[in-house]
Amino acid sequence: MSPNSFVSLSDLTSDHPDGTCVFDGLDLTFPAGRTGLVGRNGSGKSTLLQLISGLRQPTRGSVSSQGTVAYLPQDITLDPAVSIATVLGIDHVRAALRHIESGVGTAADFEVVGDRWDVEERALAAIHRLGLDRILAGSDDFDRTVGNLSGGETVLLALTARLLDEPDVLLLDEPTNNLDIAGRQRLQDALDQFPGTVIVAGHDRDLLDRMNAIVELRDGRLRLFGGSYSDYEQIVAAEQEAARAAVRDARSDVRRQARELVAAHITLDRRQRYGRKMFENKREPKIVMGARKRQAQESAGRLRREHEDDLSSARAQLEQAQQEVRDDREIRVDLPETAVHPGRRVADSPLEIVGPERIALRGPNGSGKTTLLQCVVTAGPLVPYALLPQRLDIFDDALSVVANAEQRAPHLPPQEVRARLARFLFRGNDADVTVGALSGGERLRAALAILLAADPAPQLLLLDEPTNNLDLPSLGHLKQALRGFAGALVVVSHDERFLSEIGVTRSVTLPSETLKE
Repeated sequence: MSPNSFVSLSDLTSDHPDGTCVFDGLDLTFPAGRTGLVGRNGSGKSTLLQLISGLRQPTRGSVSSQGTVAYLPQDITLDPAVSIATVLGIDHVRAALRHIESGVGTAADFEVVGDRWDVEERALAAIHRLGLDRILAGSDDFDRTVGNLSGGETVLLALTARLLDEPDVLLLDEPTNNLDIAGRQRLQDALDQFPGTVIVAGHDRDLLDRMNAIVELRDGRLRLFGGSYSDYEQIVAAEQEAARAAVRDARSDVRRQARELVAAHITLDRRQRYGRKMFENKREPKIVMGARKRQAQESAGRLRREHEDDLSSARAQLEQAQQEVRDDREIRVDLPETAVHPGRRVADSPLEIVGPERIALRGPNGSGKTTLLQCVVTAGPLVPYALLPQRLDIFDDALSVVANAEQRAPHLPPQEVRARLARFLFRGNDADVTVGALSGGERLRAALAILLAADPAPQLLLLDEPTNNLDLPSLGHLKQALRGFAGALVVVSHDERFLSEIGVTRSVTLPSETLKE
């Protein structure tokens, strides 16, 4: 592993399968050390990491990196029947070692092992370092399958596999998804100890604040900021204040130029009336009056053009200033039909829920939080409900957002369905986008929109790790939506700041090993 490894992009261009451009002509060298990659959902962060990893080929341009690259994708799906050794990528080495130890090893077995005679010991050490002792107590457990792993344990196991390869560059896409507080801390510690280059696309404030630099992907362009995410926020906030001031000044200039143009028209009209009057009275020789008229017309034309140019220039400056102000649209949700009266029983088993409670379901990875939500659904809530699963697999990905919503509200007029989607920023053509083309954060917003646009509207909302894959603006959208939800709420989340901001009224904590996720 090289401590000075780097990643460099040259004229990097990528298009979606339908031919639309993701970004065009990116040029940047990521610094050695730890870099956070931030940007709005759908801006192309995952695409960029896939291009750097080599899993995706650019339309134009190139990526160069020093040394080997390992990539941890955003969504990790494992076959439940696969062994831990297979996920770690050491199954073939272990098989060769067993052949050699039993005396039947071949030259091919020795070639497979190479210098990895201690692969099991290294794997055990990495697993213990990342807190996965529950799934692997010793070398005999490598053959166990991964079917009973929680989402957080799956992420940490996949990360262990990447670290065992000892890459020079480590690419992580939303790595804290599904991780409890202890898991997040262990991941942060592992990254602190990693000697190569790390590029993290994510929304975890604590993790981003441990970065040495931040790269923002916005409007198809990359921009490098030195320092942590907090430093980046301060710079952007100062720039936005200056941009808003520039917009105010530009608007004032547009109004002033418009007034001066009107005043110029009034002045010219007066001159024309005076000229006509002089001409009618014939107080000067005709040739003099003709020359005076031509001069007046030329002067009037120049004056009019100057004021029109000034106004056009002021409007252009206003448009340019407005482009520098970031679009932070807000979700505005008013859902009176989701209201639950205090004291009304919402669910009995296995979790008693009464009235518009907001319950945080806490517990370490593997304690059974997801299973408990599923048990609530199986037992049958006493009011209309909706479950938002971790993987957001509630859609038909081949259909548009509006078509999915119409399936859940078949009795509502199409215009009402679109009105409800518009509350979640799916307006006009945005509602006609195919769900399969949405980013992680856009899928979350679409899922919430579709669930809350259902008929009847849910009065109990069960959310399983809803902040996964969300950029910080989208996280704000989620909080806005939940503040507008008037029913009962049960949320599985390891994000304590998020739980506090949505107004949790009760916590239920599951101990380890209660139920398997």
